[in-house]
Amino acid sequence: MDAVLRAGCIYLFLLVVFRVAGKRTLAEVTPFEFVLFLVIGEATQQGLLGEDFSVTNALLVISTLVGIDIGLGLAKQRVPRLERAVEGKPVVIFADGAPLGQHMRRARLDESDILEAARTKQGLESLDQVKFAVLERSGGISIIPR
Repeated sequence: MDAVLRAGCIYLFLLVVFRVAGKRTLAEVTPFEFVLFLVIGEATQQGLLGEDFSVTNALLVISTLVGIDIGLGLAKQRVPRLERAVEGKPVVIFADGAPLGQHMRRARLDESDILEAARTKQGLESLDQVKFAVLERSGGISIIPR
């Protein structure tokens, strides 16, 4: 039972931490952030397993984490407010040639991030060619050209 409680606590803690930390896809993670994720994984493993490094305990922890994730997924389908709280919602960060400062600061993005998305996704050369930029729930930036 101890492993199940540990797994539940760690799951909820990581859910809150990553929700607060913001949206970023794995493709947009810097090398330092990737190493940070590895360190978090190691710390999580120690917190989950404690002194019990048996295969049985590891399987129980994994099953608990997957079960919580499936349960949360089902709950999000039935309760739209829960989905918005956990997943967030798309946010317009650039409109009609002007950055929306408060939204960009909250998402920790700057104009270079928008320009990079415009270049890679739409082949645009300048922000003047961008009508809207939207930070999607997945962490990617969608570009709508003029």
